[in-house]
Amino acid sequence: MDDLQFGKRNKRGDWTPNEPVALAPLFRLPFSLRAFFAWLPHYFLPWNLLFAASAVAYWAWIIPPVETMRTLGWGWPLYLYAVNALATFLFYGAFELNLYVLKRQDRRFKYNGRFPAEQKNKAFWFERQNLDNILRTFLSGVTIWTACEVLVLWAFANGYAPWLAFADHPVWLACLALAVPVIHEFHFFCIHRLIHTPFLYRWVHSVHHNSVNPSPWSSLSMHPVEHLLYFGTVFYHLILPSNPVLALYQLHYASFGAIPGHVGFDKVEVGEDHAIDSHAYAHYLHHKYFEVNYGDALIPLDKWFGTWHDGSPEGEARMNDRYRRRKARLAAAAAEKARRTGTAANP
Repeated sequence: MDDLQFGKRNKRGDWTPNEPVALAPLFRLPFSLRAFFAWLPHYFLPWNLLFAASAVAYWAWIIPPVETMRTLGWGWPLYLYAVNALATFLFYGAFELNLYVLKRQDRRFKYNGRFPAEQKNKAFWFERQNLDNILRTFLSGVTIWTACEVLVLWAFANGYAPWLAFADHPVWLACLALAVPVIHEFHFFCIHRLIHTPFLYRWVHSVHHNSVNPSPWSSLSMHPVEHLLYFGTVFYHLILPSNPVLALYQLHYASFGAIPGHVGFDKVEVGEDHAIDSHAYAHYLHHKYFEVNYGDALIPLDKWFGTWHDGSPEGEARMNDRYRRRKARLAAAAAEKARRTGTAANP
């Protein structure tokens, strides 16, 4: 495919799409039913349907019997860890192999023209981004994902969480299934703003932001505290009347769903004439500029809080203006502090 039909490339080889990132019409005013139904297929295909199907497959073939999950031990949690690790290796590895090892589409649709493997950086373990990201994914990410999974399944099995059957509550559970991405978006925005506060950014979130040029294995490369906050999205299903399959869907949306936002390409080519949209540009801009797009485009939280960047020149101007205003406020506060200190020292 010719990526220059969809965007442009600068002298450094960085590619940007022609169209700015569009907000989902869910909360757009005035609400347009036509726009909503035109957007709806993109809500399901391909990613959300894939993650929902993986949750159903887990429940059908992987998750142990309820009787087993009523008792905490080493056996079934270690089994789930092994399955989650294998699924992560296969799913993440497929993107890594196709796009970064074999480079089957070269740099077509790649936001950053350089590949992470070309750059050594002391911020990473062994100065290698990929090795650092892989180790953090399996040592901490899959471990905490599995721990959250085990805790929630144990709670459902023992009646500590309100377990509704699909046959008895089809409408509510269908609505809750549709809301899984919305729950994730709301949760992610809140914890993301939290870990961008100075203390937590320095000691926790900076680990993830070391990957300025993200690749598939960057998706779950986080500090353990961030992993716990991130996978905590599943705990809503301990409060809401829900079903274990939907709790699994929530976890899979977080675990496998981290890939599209970090794949580094706007489109993943499937054959010579077809490609799947990654919808990664909004989050790529967050990795590039740090203080924009704390969420994605499903709920316009960034727009409401003034941190939205859609990739357009207007978005760039808004971001720079916000930076200037913040710099001026900090300078004024420093000047006022210096004035007061000087006054106190020289009455």
